[in-house]
Amino acid sequence: MRQLTRPGLPLAIVVDVVALPTVASGALSGTSAPTLVAANSTKYQDSSGENPAAPDITTLTVSNTDAGVISFKINIPNRPQLAQDMLLLVFVDTDANPQTGDPDSLGADYVIQIFGGEAAFFRWDGNDFTRRAGDPPATSLIFAYQGGVTITISAAELGNTKRFGFAVIAISGIAIDPATGDLDFTNSVSDVAPSAGAGLYAYEVRITPPTLVVKKLTPAPARPTAGRAFTLRLVAARSDTGAAVQNGRVTCVGRVGNARLKAQIQGVIGGASVCAWQIPPTAKGKTFRGSVAVVFEGLKAAQSYAGKVR
Repeated sequence: MRQLTRPGLPLAIVVDVVALPTVASGALSGTSAPTLVAANSTKYQDSSGENPAAPDITTLTVSNTDAGVISFKINIPNRPQLAQDMLLLVFVDTDANPQTGDPDSLGADYVIQIFGGEAAFFRWDGNDFTRRAGDPPATSLIFAYQGGVTITISAAELGNTKRFGFAVIAISGIAIDPATGDLDFTNSVSDVAPSAGAGLYAYEVRITPPTLVVKKLTPAPARPTAGRAFTLRLVAARSDTGAAVQNGRVTCVGRVGNARLKAQIQGVIGGASVCAWQIPPTAKGKTFRGSVAVVFEGLKAAQSYAGKVR
């Protein structure tokens, strides 16, 4: 079992160094309402200039993609680079319930830690924030730093959260005892967002329902020919992941004039929904109209085609 200690940090030390925000009701909302910037993106304003010597968190933006990847962008303009004496902690209450998780941090269930150039991820086990040997690795957790930190992680690694509260602590001036390797916070300075007494920032994960998007419809040959087979190949992909449809139920409709043609091939073949008809020898000069539709996991994509038979 790995605890929040170097290269993590015991939570008790953090609480001694800087008090976590508290609120009597345990509510998620802070005193200042977040500003909606764009779809799936919310911006928060933190108070500024409390301690000129400390890292100064100014704004925070949280967003998510339709694939469920959550991004935290925490601006700290007076710390343009991530120094070795800096520690950043993001406490996340993934069930938006202050009665569960760590009672000393308003119910936080997870902590994301940036320290020593590395990102670490810990879960509340009822006594401490730990990482057990059997826990799956947080493979989606990555970060970058430039005038602040940007952290991305999948909602799946945060308990498939749909609504959460969060707080951020930025500390600098940490020394490392050369003899013991212990962290020394004697001369450290810090900033907390939101400010003490404001509760946690609240964020709602918004995911647009996925659809199937037609990427390409390919006729073969280029025009239907009397007495020959004519094929339409439709390539469709999910809007959220971009993954091409590899399975599903295909419906083929083909007509020459008023006569309906029965599809000779109908199904998903090689990553495309395929419909093939035999064009009647007497169809020359008439118009062939066809359509291909595929349904996969309740999602549908369809495309029509019309061409004069040669």
